[in-house]
Amino acid sequence: MRRILLFLALAALALSSSCDGRGRKQEAVGSPLYTEIVRPQVDLRDFPKDAEGFRVLFDGTSFKGWRGYCQDGIPVKWTIEDGCLKFNGTTGRETPDDGGGDLIFDRKFRDFELRFDWKVTEGANSGVLYLGREVTTTGRDGQSRFAPLFMSAPEYQILDNENHPDAKLGVDGNRRSASLYDILPARPQNAKPFGEWNTGAIRVRKGRVTHFQNGEPVVEYRLWTQDWTDLLNGSKFAQERWPVAFELFNNLGGDAHEGYIGFQDHGDVVYFRNIRIKVWK
Repeated sequence: MRRILLFLALAALALSSSCDGRGRKQEAVGSPLYTEIVRPQVDLRDFPKDAEGFRVLFDGTSFKGWRGYCQDGIPVKWTIEDGCLKFNGTTGRETPDDGGGDLIFDRKFRDFELRFDWKVTEGANSGVLYLGREVTTTGRDGQSRFAPLFMSAPEYQILDNENHPDAKLGVDGNRRSASLYDILPARPQNAKPFGEWNTGAIRVRKGRVTHFQNGEPVVEYRLWTQDWTDLLNGSKFAQERWPVAFELFNNLGGDAHEGYIGFQDHGDVVYFRNIRIKVWK
């Protein structure tokens, strides 16, 4: 989904270690093109299991376990309404300065199945991001800045296919809902119209990734392979076009092959509910 690269200017976070706003130790892992910020994570055992053995990540009443990407708290544009996570929309700056920012669950996952329901308002655009990392890059001015989550995380596209222009962009429908954004189209395309609830799921297991929409598998691919590298080089994340994003995507999740899941601030009003995850060791 994105569009215009927006950096969150935070200069001091490229240091070898520091503390976040809650006094928790965080470390920086070096790379020629980027630096990853590594923080302590929440304990998944603090979240109940449902009857199917999925951990309930959102109970409909609190933000327990969640925070803003590259933030310590919850962006004010994210609220809870009628048991749903709601993003209330911004003026399009998509940064904490505008009360926005992506929302992430404060734990990294490797092999998992994430399930969720989603609903868009007319013309809305958003996404579910996974295997993401918090990284900083150095700009031409020599300052360290947080890179947006979509630079390090594949995106399950959330979109009003009938009314948002992104549905007609990209290649062969690879920006329509449930697609692997700008890389692979979702087929069959079975999304419901804006204002109606859809079910979604993302399964990552031993490098094999599957997107589901309304009960059907619609995207499948394998990570950390030559085919994956070739797919990247045929997209907006190609090495020649965007070397930092290419390196992050090509080595998705870093050496541990794990990362954050997140819901995207794309400036539009969207809803999520029934957010659950099953983790395989």
